[in-house]
Amino acid sequence: MNLPSDADLVARALREDAAALDALVRRHYGAAYAVAFAVTRRREDAEDVCHEGLVRAAERLEDCRQPERFGAWACAIVRNLAKNRVSRDPARRAAPLEPELLPAPDNAARRVEQGELRAQLEAALAVLSPAQREVLLLHDLEGWDHAAIAELIGTSPGMSRQHLFHARRRLRELLGDSLLEDHRHG
Repeated sequence: MNLPSDADLVARALREDAAALDALVRRHYGAAYAVAFAVTRRREDAEDVCHEGLVRAAERLEDCRQPERFGAWACAIVRNLAKNRVSRDPARRAAPLEPELLPAPDNAARRVEQGELRAQLEAALAVLSPAQREVLLLHDLEGWDHAAIAELIGTSPGMSRQHLFHARRRLRELLGDSLLEDHRHG
């Protein structure tokens, strides 16, 4: 079964097809959240910014000049909102990431372990530059290619690759090879 393209979904959403708009938002939520988190470094802020950005994208859908690139356009809106949020509150720029426990099936030891892993990973991500964090999250978690990432963050695909290389190397230094591999494959 072929999934409809972003351009098809945008066209349908512009004709007030709520299911098409829902499909667009669901398709690009992960990338939008990754962008928001890379900039804000806080889950709560990232969720708020992501939601606000996707709502704005939906409200301004007719302004999307390249419907086939809806995801990058929506992520640019989210990215700008995230930067605005961080710049409005200097305390947010310096605030450390707050560890939380991941939900786990009735296993207290597993929840503690996951919470510790999440805290280590978030602390390590906080050490990366914003560009490294954004490239790493979009490439490794959302599967974006370097051309799309480069367009979003305003750099070249080669520089995107370089950011990814340096981000991975720094995470290995901070987390160790085995912990990083466990996280990426587990």
